[in-house]
Amino acid sequence: MRTTFIRLAQTLACSLVAAACIAGPAHAARRQVVTVEKQTSPSVKRRISRTFVVARRRVAVHVADARPSFGQLAGLHSTQDQLDLKSSVALVIDQDTREVLLSKNDSAVLPIASLTKLMTGLLVSEAKLPMDEMIEITQDDVDTEKGSSSRLRVGTTLSRGELLHLALMSSENRAAHALGRTYPGGLATFVGLMNAKAKALGMKDTSYVEPTGLSSRNQSSANDLAMLVSTAYNDPKLRELSTSPGYQVAVGNRTLSYNNTNRLVKNQNWDIGLQKTGYIHEAGQCLVMQAKIAGRKLIMVFLDSAGKLSRIGDAERVRKWVESNPRVMPTSTLIRQVNG
Repeated sequence: MRTTFIRLAQTLACSLVAAACIAGPAHAARRQVVTVEKQTSPSVKRRISRTFVVARRRVAVHVADARPSFGQLAGLHSTQDQLDLKSSVALVIDQDTREVLLSKNDSAVLPIASLTKLMTGLLVSEAKLPMDEMIEITQDDVDTEKGSSSRLRVGTTLSRGELLHLALMSSENRAAHALGRTYPGGLATFVGLMNAKAKALGMKDTSYVEPTGLSSRNQSSANDLAMLVSTAYNDPKLRELSTSPGYQVAVGNRTLSYNNTNRLVKNQNWDIGLQKTGYIHEAGQCLVMQAKIAGRKLIMVFLDSAGKLSRIGDAERVRKWVESNPRVMPTSTLIRQVNG
């Protein structure tokens, strides 16, 4: 009887939160859940309360996902390409010859989500800061932009090297923010250096306002991101950390296990030298990679892909296309220089 009641209460919480998120403020739903809670024991109340919070968070994510991306608003998804890619922006470049094999809306400037962390990692690595220095996660690192969650609680202390690993491999937002916040000179200095580095690399379409990618004002083009990937690939640390399949960190008496956000790093069909994923609803699903395919070193950029697995599907389509056409001719030569 008790189990049945809990399940009914949980279902009610989910339904009410969904209705509230769509039709009005969540506190209206909360009042109705409280009515149910009054008839239960304290332990059941706690379970219902937790269910309410989780349900509200899940519905909020679904509502956010339903909003159109910047690329969709700009009509970029109507652009056709020879591989029927699901990404509205795509670019594939031969890293050695700097020739473009495939391009689609490659000059469009869009939000880049956590692809931002590739620049964050590049600056931290190039600064040669002590990787064993301990850094504490503070309230300043908590996401107030999107309200995303993190397993790195306020007060958690990890080394700079551990934070860099988590930022690049599993796209940990608090880790990336802490890296920027504790950079010599502070966060404002760090963001300034991000933009200065982009300018120095010739990334004329790129602008950063923070180090995580949670802000939609972090924007770039596929052409610019190809330059960044090519530069980042020259850093052994970024290659190692971004392609690490998994990583564990000790937090107090707990061990937290993290996985790479890009499932292709565990795929034996892929030889990936560098990668980074990204997602916020304004940017859609994003992916940049350096990978060796059919003996060629390629840089691939996919932005504003619709669907959780579509960026992976696009990468697979490109790989199979190149493998089945090993002598595929470039469509053009990249006008702007891409560092080799």
